[in-house]
Amino acid sequence: MLLEIKDLVVNYGKAKALEDVSLGVGEGEVVSIVGANGAGKTTILRTISGLKKPLSGEIRFQDKRIGGMPAHDVVKLGIAHIPAGRMLFAPMTVLDNLKIGAWLRRDKNQIAQDLDTIYRHFPILKERRAQLSGQLSGGEQQMLAIARALMAGPRLLLMDEPSTGLSPLLVAEVSRIIRDINQEGISILLVEQNARMALKLAKRAYILEVGRIVLEGDAQELASNELVKKSYLGGA
Repeated sequence: MLLEIKDLVVNYGKAKALEDVSLGVGEGEVVSIVGANGAGKTTILRTISGLKKPLSGEIRFQDKRIGGMPAHDVVKLGIAHIPAGRMLFAPMTVLDNLKIGAWLRRDKNQIAQDLDTIYRHFPILKERRAQLSGQLSGGEQQMLAIARALMAGPRLLLMDEPSTGLSPLLVAEVSRIIRDINQEGISILLVEQNARMALKLAKRAYILEVGRIVLEGDAQELASNELVKKSYLGGA
């Protein structure tokens, strides 16, 4: 496993946000975590990326223990986190936001090549590169958030609710982008309330309820599970 989590416990104050959570992401996989708002999905990503310290349990990336490691060191190992709400630097240009994504890197020639690759993936960002990011549409901002994370040169991408606030047409476009990124060999751990999208994109998935994983397995099999259909897919 590229990423392996065992028996993770995370508290917010005295309240348990996660209890005995175990999951994994293999090399080249898309893995989804599906759950209602407040289930603990974002907490899992924040704990992996070093923004939240675990109370107990183990997080390993490439067989190296990273639980409790500072966030900038986690990025250096090859994990990039796209937070919910995008968290762009609105007063800065598109290009400056992209450059910030590579701020820990020193390989200038490769950074320039990666920027060219980003512009091929996201031609709209090349067109808008001198525009302030706060002036972009919601869909363009989500593309910029993804592109900025890719500028870190990650092996694993943590994506938190990338479909939030987007039209069905833009959700389909973001789904295409996620597939394209994965086809280039980047593993993805996707957190989504949009269960239909999450299960369609993933190879494997976990269902999280109130800080606990209650179901796991092949994503397409979970999409056919009666409990999942009733609770997350509108009974479809």
